Amino acid sequence: MAETTVPVREEHARELTATREDSRYLTPPVDIYETEDGLTVVADLPGVDKSSVSIRVENGILTIEGKPSYETRGSAIAEEFGLLKFFRQFELADEVDQDRIQAEAKNGVLTLRLPKAEKAKPRRIEVKVE
Repeated sequence: MAETTVPVREEHARELTATREDSRYLTPPVDIYETEDGLTVVADLPGVDKSSVSIRVENGILTIEGKPSYETRGSAIAEEFGLLKFFRQFELADEVDQDRIQAEAKNGVLTLRLPKAEKAKPRRIEVKVE
């Protein structure tokens, strides 16, 4: 199984440029590991909590979106930066069981488990002696 990053599609690019501030986003860095059971995707989403992350699968495309939040310790006198949204898409192989994908978020790190479909798992065939 291999991961394929999906480039931003033209219709999504137009959607992102609807307003000036919302048109900017970050592509979160990810590590992808393959195990016997499937793939594990680890994405860094600093400042994004469980309620601010959206993960969905549609037409074989896995989409990760997250909006970071932060609290200030007082009244802002000047603000020179803003936290950007995170956005990343991956094209899923047919070997991924899309109905059993699991996600866990902890300390700004999102871990996705993409299990292999049963038909994609190697199996051993025993030889019977007659």
